[in-house]
Amino acid sequence: MSRPIPISVLAAGIQESATIRLNQHAARLRAEGKPVIHLGIGEPTNRAPQTAIQGAEKLLAGGSLKYTATAGIPSLRQAIADYMLASYGREIPPGNVIASNGSKHSLLTVLLAILNSGEQVVIPAPYWVTYPEQVKLLGGRPVVVLPEPGSLLPTAEALLAAVGPQTRAILINSPNNPSGLALPESDLAKVVEFCEARGLYLILDDIYRELVFDGLRSPSPYAFTRHSLDESHLIVVNGVSKLYGMTGLRLGWTVGPRALVEAMDKLQSQMTSNPSVLSQAAAEGALRGDQTVVRELRATIEANRNSMLEALSQIGGLRIERPQGGLYCFPDFSSHGSSSKELAERLLERALVVTVPGVEFGMDGYLRLSFAGDREGILEGVSRIRWALDPASPNEIRLGDRVAVRDWA
Repeated sequence: MSRPIPISVLAAGIQESATIRLNQHAARLRAEGKPVIHLGIGEPTNRAPQTAIQGAEKLLAGGSLKYTATAGIPSLRQAIADYMLASYGREIPPGNVIASNGSKHSLLTVLLAILNSGEQVVIPAPYWVTYPEQVKLLGGRPVVVLPEPGSLLPTAEALLAAVGPQTRAILINSPNNPSGLALPESDLAKVVEFCEARGLYLILDDIYRELVFDGLRSPSPYAFTRHSLDESHLIVVNGVSKLYGMTGLRLGWTVGPRALVEAMDKLQSQMTSNPSVLSQAAAEGALRGDQTVVRELRATIEANRNSMLEALSQIGGLRIERPQGGLYCFPDFSSHGSSSKELAERLLERALVVTVPGVEFGMDGYLRLSFAGDREGILEGVSRIRWALDPASPNEIRLGDRVAVRDWA
């Protein structure tokens, strides 16, 4: 009899990514020749900006692919600082910037730098699946704040009421993954002022900051603090994955007080060293290039959102809050079953549509649907969901080269 391979208690206690698990299931079905539609992944279909491609090509042509400073090459850190001035209205010295291997790596390194075992991080629900797992990975305690029934956005008052003696930070993602809702400017002001007064860190995952719709603009948290950058407890995390649709480049960054950035630099030097020099060159090229590409991506994603909302309105029993930004819609499907995991599996098996169960984001009964893909796939995916769930829809549907019949109650 074979002996079990031992793994650490830490590794055993971390949940597998629901998105990756569903991606693997979808890949198996596709390998069997089944026409799967993926509404689960937040990955725009756009081409990378030409200036990003040119930046990478120039580096490769030079043939020098060597180590850089752990925090990133100076010109990239300056490009990020210039972006911060343009988008946030705050002048940022490059020494307050550190580049990492994607914003997920940035967030983990932030938490490594500020969080002690047993300390708490307040996280509003619904939340990106990675937040609580990263906190637990470091021995911290995620404190999840649920919204009021019928809402998808906890108030500033609810967030601040969750702060206790062991709270180290509040972590906010706006526009939110998965709901697409943005924290109102007045609520952001309350949270910033509270954290600055208490000496609590406020981590702002701003990865969807530029993907806001209906003429909205994302407010700058720096407008609500009187502290200098090095005295402030504001930490801003962002990257190129959503800003330019370059998800595979894996280049994120953190802006914060210099003492924090220096601590992150030391930690990162013992983990990964510098981000890929090729990714740094491409990211700098994108940041220095024509930002029309960002506006075009936003317009495409907004049109996709509108198409998805129109299609979803044809499905009976759903409750939907209109996303204000991001890449996702988060409808309440509870009238079609209380277990979002079971519903997601059923939709994948019956309709060959990948969705992500809401329980992974802290709210069961919901499904996350991505409108990052092409419009045709979005409409086909929602049509299949309607066929699988709504008795008022036609009884037959074409799935690839075959006609499927709804033969369940």
